[in-house]
Amino acid sequence: MSQMKDDIKEVLFDEEQIRNKIREIGKQISKDYIGKDLLLIGVLKGSVPFMADLIKEIDIPCSIDFMAVSSYGNSSTTSGVVRILKDLDFEIEGKHILIVEDIIDTGTTLRYLVDYLKGRQPASIEIASLLNKPERRMVEINAKYMGFEVPDYFLVGYGLDYSEKYRNLPYVGILKEEVYK
Repeated sequence: MSQMKDDIKEVLFDEEQIRNKIREIGKQISKDYIGKDLLLIGVLKGSVPFMADLIKEIDIPCSIDFMAVSSYGNSSTTSGVVRILKDLDFEIEGKHILIVEDIIDTGTTLRYLVDYLKGRQPASIEIASLLNKPERRMVEINAKYMGFEVPDYFLVGYGLDYSEKYRNLPYVGILKEEVYK
């Protein structure tokens, strides 16, 4: 971990802040979806830590599934072209869908995903995102459940990566520019 820590300019949200925010979001989801057929869809790979912690805070029956989509490749900026790499295992017609995402950045990927899933006639589609980076938004997209608003820095940790590294940091931090430039 120390090698990765050396690459971090600043920690934005530590483990305790993240845990408290997820507990708050989980309670609200539990209240909002009581008695409904809830399916959480994690967007791989970044959502995994958030999804794992979030489902522990939801105290109503729910199911989970995953999708893998790509708009970045190995770049630090989105290409704008969204590809589905792994589709759902379950049918979603009539279910209440909650897309779980690590960060809303340009919004391009999420907008595509929401529109794609709407075609399968779910009862509803909402979004839960740990982080929101509104300065980079290119398309209109809003999350019903939002963790933290973040500045326009290259962030890593708690699922966020640079070239598939740093996802395992237990906090969200700003990556030093010299690492990715």
